[in-house]
Amino acid sequence: MPNRGKIGLPPGSLIFTGEKKTEDTHLKLIQYNESIYNAQRFSNAMPDIGLDPSYVTWLDVRGLHDVVLIEEVGRFFKIHPLALEDVLDTSQRPKFDEYDNGIFLIIRSLDFDESELEIETEQVGIFVGEHFAVSFQERAEDLFAPIELRLAGSSGKIRKRGSDYLAYALIDNMVDNYLVTLEKIEKQVDNLEEVIMANPESRTKGRIHELRLATLTMRKAVYPLREAINRFTDSDHKVKSEETDIFLRDLYDHTIQVMDMIETYRDMINGLYDLYLSEISFKMNNVMQVLTIISTIFIPLSFLAGVYGMNFQHMPELQYKYGYFVLWAIMITVAGGLMVFFRKKKWL
Repeated sequence: MPNRGKIGLPPGSLIFTGEKKTEDTHLKLIQYNESIYNAQRFSNAMPDIGLDPSYVTWLDVRGLHDVVLIEEVGRFFKIHPLALEDVLDTSQRPKFDEYDNGIFLIIRSLDFDESELEIETEQVGIFVGEHFAVSFQERAEDLFAPIELRLAGSSGKIRKRGSDYLAYALIDNMVDNYLVTLEKIEKQVDNLEEVIMANPESRTKGRIHELRLATLTMRKAVYPLREAINRFTDSDHKVKSEETDIFLRDLYDHTIQVMDMIETYRDMINGLYDLYLSEISFKMNNVMQVLTIISTIFIPLSFLAGVYGMNFQHMPELQYKYGYFVLWAIMITVAGGLMVFFRKKKWL
């Protein structure tokens, strides 16, 4: 939901609307070309950066609560105030925008908590200019460690290409993590199916609902990203080279694949709910069948006892001194035995 503190303020007002997810703001500066690689780390301070068109400069910012520092970063790289406003407003949907000196993307990072069956989200902003890229993350954890390893090891095409290819690599890394998240969800779907087929419990319904919410959260993150990547591919901005188009088209195909998998898992989870209801109904029918058989046996006996009563002249138990207490013991034993039987059958 939009932050109420921004109501009435002019466009481009920099207000952090999210939650503080790290104590310090960490910055990592990486500068590279085909033959050079340098990396430096900083905390709570804007580094002294020299922009040279002979290499690509990548500044990774982790932690968005320091508005002054974010504004300083934006001022140095000439990032449009509207883009910085979107960086600090962590409720943004994935998007793609073009500015005179660069392009800007908002993406959502996703991770699946297998114990709580919840999707943990993080907003990531990427501004790409000529020979530089700036990424903004909410948390201190490094989402782009694989990309840094590729840069440090000079593996693949990344050291030979420009900032637009770096932006592609960062987005592709996040989309690959979507597939890992979907694998975790698939594992939970399979586990729930086994539980339902073996012995559905009352909490199973809640876990199915939590999985359904998780896939809904993923869909909200991936569906607009597909449109953003499509716009990135079709863009003729000077920052983007034609050589990167083929990789962006492949990335777009990956997002389509992720969307198809999300829809498939949503159908599977809906099927789990139907299976759960069927198994509960089948289990209830079995219980009713047993109880019906017991009732059928005792109904005629109760009828005979009701017609004749227990009014017989010769009943030895009537003269027994402890007959009353023995009867209570039998009744309590029968009732307790039935309770144990029902619990063993998991009817209670």
